Amino acid sequence: EEHDFAVELEAADLPVVAPLFLRGTTLHHAECFRVAVFPLRPGASPDLGAPETLPLLGRTLGRLHACGARRPFRVRPALRGEMLGERARRTVLDSPQLPEDCAARYAGISAELVAAILSRWESLGVVRAIRLHGDCHLGNILWQERGPLFVDLDDCMSGPAIQDLWMFLSGTGDEQRRQWDLLLAGYEQFSSFDYHELGLIEALRATRMLNHTAWIAARWSDPAFPRAFPEFTAASYWQRHLNDLQEQVEAVHNPPLLLG
Repeated sequence: EEHDFAVELEAADLPVVAPLFLRGTTLHHAECFRVAVFPLRPGASPDLGAPETLPLLGRTLGRLHACGARRPFRVRPALRGEMLGERARRTVLDSPQLPEDCAARYAGISAELVAAILSRWESLGVVRAIRLHGDCHLGNILWQERGPLFVDLDDCMSGPAIQDLWMFLSGTGDEQRRQWDLLLAGYEQFSSFDYHELGLIEALRATRMLNHTAWIAARWSDPAFPRAFPEFTAASYWQRHLNDLQEQVEAVHNPPLLLG
């Protein structure tokens, strides 16, 4: 479904790097490995401070979501239930990389944060789910002369539209509101947006914070991960992470974008 979605988006003239068809298929096997081949596409990092970047990102994601809403995924993950932090929390609690002297505090703060996330979702009632990129951060966007090029759909999922939009918002409430106005101005040229989903932004940010740490912990035996995250076993990393989680509890209850 990941490959099919990427191919469908590319066929709709969306700037997505889709896998190549070789011998009639995009998915191949080499012993126990699944293999795909992608074209090389150059690009730079997006500059969110440039005046046209956010509106153009909004227009492109509006088109992508219009395509994603045409039909559902059948087996790809959906952003709900344990994916909202509980599975990640258990992964970290079971990890030997969590220092013993931080375990009790992590257990308490993460439980409080997961409860806040779930409460925020429940307060919105039914949330429309569509096919999404799923991991739409700046590292998965290459900027070319014509604008953004989206890569790495390996985390594509079903979920609310805001999941592909919130990672472009940062800073104070006023800064986020300015960023949001620019992003939405482009987005709504191609897709409608349910404004109730704005209440999910900090819950989604909290979920990503939990999931990112669990992702590192779960893959620590891969030699690439200690090299990429050398600070992960340091006490300072965990103290900083715990402080960030504690602050995020308040943000989930009182999203800065919605204040004022």
